[in-house]
Amino acid sequence: MAVYKWEGVARNGQVKSGTKEAPNEAAVLQFLRSQQIRPRKIKSGRGGSFGKGINISFGSGVTQRDLVIFSRQFATMIDAGLPLVQCLDILGSQAENPMFRKVLKQVQNDVESGSTFADALKKHPKVFDSLYSNLIAAGEVGGVLDVVMSRIAAYLEKAAKLKGQVKSAMVYPSVIVIVATGVISVLLIFVIPIFENMFKEFGGGALPAPTQFVINLSQWMKSNIILIILFLGGVIAGWKYIRKNPRTIEITDDIFLKLPVFGPLLRKVAVARFTRTLGTMISSGVPILEALDITARAAGNKTVEKAIYKARASISEGKTIAEPIAQSKVFPPMVCQMINVGEQTGALDTMLGKIADFYDDEVDAAVKGLTSLMEPVMMVVLGGIIGGMVVAMYLPIFEMAGNIKAG
Repeated sequence: MAVYKWEGVARNGQVKSGTKEAPNEAAVLQFLRSQQIRPRKIKSGRGGSFGKGINISFGSGVTQRDLVIFSRQFATMIDAGLPLVQCLDILGSQAENPMFRKVLKQVQNDVESGSTFADALKKHPKVFDSLYSNLIAAGEVGGVLDVVMSRIAAYLEKAAKLKGQVKSAMVYPSVIVIVATGVISVLLIFVIPIFENMFKEFGGGALPAPTQFVINLSQWMKSNIILIILFLGGVIAGWKYIRKNPRTIEITDDIFLKLPVFGPLLRKVAVARFTRTLGTMISSGVPILEALDITARAAGNKTVEKAIYKARASISEGKTIAEPIAQSKVFPPMVCQMINVGEQTGALDTMLGKIADFYDDEVDAAVKGLTSLMEPVMMVVLGGIIGGMVVAMYLPIFEMAGNIKAG
């Protein structure tokens, strides 16, 4: 027997937590279901010290591509009338990823033992997150598992595309800055001292101001290289520490959304992710309160998460989603108006899908515009710095050549 610490959401939306002594995680899940509590976290430990808990995220060696292929193939096989266990057996045996093959085999064994498909998936939260398993549960209850699996595959494909767009927007300037820093550091540490020694051997008067500045910068960098490395290491460590503190995460996430260039892009990404996730869950039959809770935790930004939780509280009190979302000032007015229309017409899932498609295109256009803007800017800055250093080093040579010609 082991002690498990759990956290979950009751039917009234209240977050509850506690401990449970049980032989395994499946027993804890069964206990929470009997109490009508939907689990959010389960942490296990021995001797009273809890170990690493269940993180709701993709990982464990299984990629989104594996999940997309599995979902597509599973939907086709279920639609063709194959039994659930047979589908799992076929897909598990042909999975290229050995980690995923092992997980699917365990899921198959659980289903054969009488567990529901959704409950079997919930035992592997690092592979099948809460969004995935809850959509499957809704599909099982509604008898539309093939339709839900197709929606999951489409959702994962578009989510992967969105993630790739954000990465391309963030990685490109980061790589340019790193390369520029490396080139400039090599010039200052290894190349500039060669010129400095050469000027000393030639003798002569005082060096031009730009040349002396670059030489002084080179000497300072060589003398303090260890301190510079320690400082950069401290900045990275400090940033990681800041991003682990819940309060500072909220502050930095709010700052990110207000940045002059990247802020609008991140806001569009947040809108696309929110509307796509919520629309997929509502159209699949997941209850609205549960869908909002999962959507909030998948938002990726604490400011957006708080806005979604306010909307969830509003609905639990019998109000609409649009009003608290509009008051949060996180989502654009157009989005709030479209959500309001969707609620009034009873077509909220369709409206959310249209908003997500629109903002997917907006993100794509924003990334292309940002890349096309930053590329010449970064090239000009990098070329200006390196070119300025080269010119500064050649100024004394030009002066000496001029003096020789005059003589």
